[in-house]
Amino acid sequence: MDSEFLSEMQKRLVRNFLDMLILMKLRQNAMSGYDLVKFISKRFDLFISSGTIYSLLYYSERQGLTESIESRRKRVYNLTNEGEERVKRFLKSKDKILGLILDLFAGA
Repeated sequence: MDSEFLSEMQKRLVRNFLDMLILMKLRQNAMSGYDLVKFISKRFDLFISSGTIYSLLYYSERQGLTESIESRRKRVYNLTNEGEERVKRFLKSKDKILGLILDLFAGA
């Protein structure tokens, strides 16, 4: 029962932080949207539609966080310098973000 609950909470967190998860994964290596769908499915046992992934990728590209190139008939996304800075700020603030989450639930 607890494992099911924790699994559901993990899935909710992945959905809510999907944009940052994508940026952090692209920090490791360039990937296509399809590669990201497979990664999330395998790593978190969660299906996220390709439409959702590509929507986030297009948005991040418009924001200057990612850039894409055509490679072997598929579009591959890389992190830009601005995207790298966003990930660094996120990771630097992770303790504060955790504190915000704890405060949110402790005050309920």
